[in-house]
Amino acid sequence: MITATAWVPRGFAAEFPDRKDFNEEEFSRIAEIAQLKLDDAEEDLEEAQAAASDDGDETSAKDAIDDQGGVSLAMDIDEESSIKPKSKSKPLKDDEDADDDLKEYNLDTYDDDVEDGQDAQTMGMFGNIKSLAYHENNTEDPYITIPDNEDDSERDELQILPSDNLLLAGRFEDDLAHLEVYVYEDDSDNLYVHHDLMLPAIPLCIEWLDLPIKTTSSPAVKGNFAAIGTTDPEIEIWNLDTIDSLFPDAILGAPNSTNSTTDSTKKKKKKKKSKTPVPTHHIDSILSLSASRTHRNLLASGSADTTIKLWDLTTCTAAHSYTHHTDKVSSLAWHPTSTSILLSGSWDRTIAAVDMRTKDTVSGRWGVESDVEGIKWDPHDANLFYVSTDKGTLHLHDARNIPTSLSATKPVWTLQAHSESLTTFDVNPIIPGFIVTGSMDKSVKIWNVEGNKPSMVTTREFDDVGKVFSVGFAPDKEVGFRLAIAGSKGTVKVWDTSTNAAVRRIFADRVPGGVGEGKEERLIGVTDSDSDSSDGEEGEEQDDGKEKPDGWESMSEEDD
Repeated sequence: MITATAWVPRGFAAEFPDRKDFNEEEFSRIAEIAQLKLDDAEEDLEEAQAAASDDGDETSAKDAIDDQGGVSLAMDIDEESSIKPKSKSKPLKDDEDADDDLKEYNLDTYDDDVEDGQDAQTMGMFGNIKSLAYHENNTEDPYITIPDNEDDSERDELQILPSDNLLLAGRFEDDLAHLEVYVYEDDSDNLYVHHDLMLPAIPLCIEWLDLPIKTTSSPAVKGNFAAIGTTDPEIEIWNLDTIDSLFPDAILGAPNSTNSTTDSTKKKKKKKKSKTPVPTHHIDSILSLSASRTHRNLLASGSADTTIKLWDLTTCTAAHSYTHHTDKVSSLAWHPTSTSILLSGSWDRTIAAVDMRTKDTVSGRWGVESDVEGIKWDPHDANLFYVSTDKGTLHLHDARNIPTSLSATKPVWTLQAHSESLTTFDVNPIIPGFIVTGSMDKSVKIWNVEGNKPSMVTTREFDDVGKVFSVGFAPDKEVGFRLAIAGSKGTVKVWDTSTNAAVRRIFADRVPGGVGEGKEERLIGVTDSDSDSSDGEEGEEQDDGKEKPDGWESMSEEDD
């Protein structure tokens, strides 16, 4: 399955990504990480043996090791093996003929020293070994050196053009988790995996970062990094312009530091996972991430431990910890203009707005009918924000209308968008009133919410995507109609929604210059099934070509 996706705007990726250089510093870092894990295993073994010796029972030692989750090193070895060979190898029928064939190689004297003056050819097949030339590297060897044109060909395959978009996808398959970095070429209708990065656990959220870690926040400095939250309590940050990396560039929240000054004699044994939240790091899965686009060194994270952490990417440490939620924090969103305000949604069925310059001072709190799945600010009106819930509903709230109590919460409108959990949605950053929703019911729906009167434009089911876990519009105006879709069957699709007649009829006049004439269906994936989509076989189109009445399948304030 693909659990999360994220777009990278054009112009940020390096044209030719670098390969990871495994120098002595990198090897030392990897060796130190491995040594920390080995030390923990040895301490578990010593404690198990000590516990067993107190009981005076060798069998209990083995049991104690297994109980602590370690690997049992004990094994029973019989002094005399009771297994006897069942049969002997059969002699060759033509032994004499075989001996004749081997005589030319003179194997009987193969190990004898060569006497001075003896012909080197008496050494048989290796008689000319002294005449072989040895080169320390391929560059010095004119016969096996890779030609330069082959190097150029490999370099061209890794090239990322300024007109290309990167699409990040977190995949979990066959007990292996990794981040796939796709290249989307809009002009040539091409989507392919450029490279991937191994992850330690199931990815749950991905946030693109435009600032290199551990650097001073400067407008002149650009980066291309990805922060990834998984079922582990740490946040990994990877450089997307480097391939063949084995370990992330930074880990936020790792309790055991792996710097070169760590003294193994002073390192304490790793403790069991704490149930009480701590201010320095998360202790449970990372469910949501949100990077500030104004204060680029700030990254907010929400966790299943009910806390929100504010990270400083220049130091990779937690600057603040917030505890104003009582259940899992499932979604985060920075305010587009009031840059210190962070909106958070939780499974405690509340949405909270907090000024991150304060501590545990909630500016406003709103209630919903079910667990919050996602929240987003409206990029075209900074006073409005959207909330999706586990009941399949989508709410629009005005941040200026703060209720006196959770029960008094009154949204601008409520839309019953899906019959099952509304797992994901996105608001088009280029086209006003353009919203897409995805659900566990395997459908993707496009809505027109212009004038606060939501109406469905079209709906479609993607059989090869399965349950929809992630939808997202491309961030650049040139590809504003492109929509990435991914879900439970491990497939990523990019749908050019402007090729849909209903979408083009409603939203074309909201785009400067329009969208041109009608085109055939464009649905791009990494498989060869793209042609099926143009015939309408890949997904069921449920749009009847008629514009739905305003307020269709929605509930207004008056109805409430």
